[in-house]
Amino acid sequence: MRRLFAFVIVSAFAAFPAAAETTIKVGWCAKTISAAASPFAIAKKYGWFAERGLNVVVVPLAGATDCVKQVATGDLPYTAPSIEPLVIIHPQGVKARMFYLSYQSFTYGIAVPADSPIKTFADLKGKTVGVISMDSGGVVVARAQVAAAGLNPDRDIHIVVAGEGASTAALLRNKQIDALSQFDVQYAMIENAGVKLRQFDVGEMAPFPGNGFVAKDETLRDHRAEAVALAQGWAMGQVFALANPEAAVRIHWEIYPQSRPTGKDEATALRDDTKVLQARMAHWLLESGGVTRWGESNIKNFDAYIAFLSKWKIVPVQVPASEIVTNDLIADINKFDTAAIVKLAGEYKP
Repeated sequence: MRRLFAFVIVSAFAAFPAAAETTIKVGWCAKTISAAASPFAIAKKYGWFAERGLNVVVVPLAGATDCVKQVATGDLPYTAPSIEPLVIIHPQGVKARMFYLSYQSFTYGIAVPADSPIKTFADLKGKTVGVISMDSGGVVVARAQVAAAGLNPDRDIHIVVAGEGASTAALLRNKQIDALSQFDVQYAMIENAGVKLRQFDVGEMAPFPGNGFVAKDETLRDHRAEAVALAQGWAMGQVFALANPEAAVRIHWEIYPQSRPTGKDEATALRDDTKVLQARMAHWLLESGGVTRWGESNIKNFDAYIAFLSKWKIVPVQVPASEIVTNDLIADINKFDTAAIVKLAGEYKP
């Protein structure tokens, strides 16, 4: 009976008739497909991608820079990076745009162990800052934040690869690195590994936009319905996860069983992964970006961020946000029944 009910609900969400499935690969800009990617899992479980003719394969990548490169070279049609690498590569003639903003507010930032003597950005002088990879947006963010504090990012800090989660926690615990330039989800994973962190106030960067779906202009032109279907399935997954985070985590484990934490009892694993997801969900909220539709970009926030990056010479030129961001698909992406998804989430039983 439950399966029949789910079928009826799923069918009611279908924006277009069922079709033969097209497999598309989507770059996830971290090596770990954590619970923050649960909207993909939810859309897969309830058939929202399949109803729209898609089989979505999530490909983990080293970071945002790698994600943008994969789109630029045509190796992947879609990825979900932060905007900085797209701004950097745009003057080279790469015509690509963010067409769905997943994270409305700034997810990156500097963090140190809770008992660290480092209190300000200026205190990072001479310190070692760990990033996930040298392709991560954390590299750009660290350079921008220390430059804004009056330091020279080329001379005054040492940026090194610290990996993710437990491996990063071990480096902090052994004092092999002093600080981190990573993001919300990673910080939750590090705390789950036993290292309490203190995050710096990002100040004026708080409303700056985070990650979203990026594709070449030609992809958005020639495969518009596909791009809409991808983003719509993700948006529906976001609505479900916000309504029932624990259900989102359980579904994520079901679809991506390798993501389930090992060496923990179920209650602890569920608590820890829910903490990871909730760290990210805070940035999904539409009001944090001053918008009203899922995936909508506040162009003023993008322009302010690009101006900030340009001011501190992190990007080569100040590109108008209108050249790398579009809201053209947003109306179509939002053609789904939010209330029905919230109801479905509330009725979920493991």
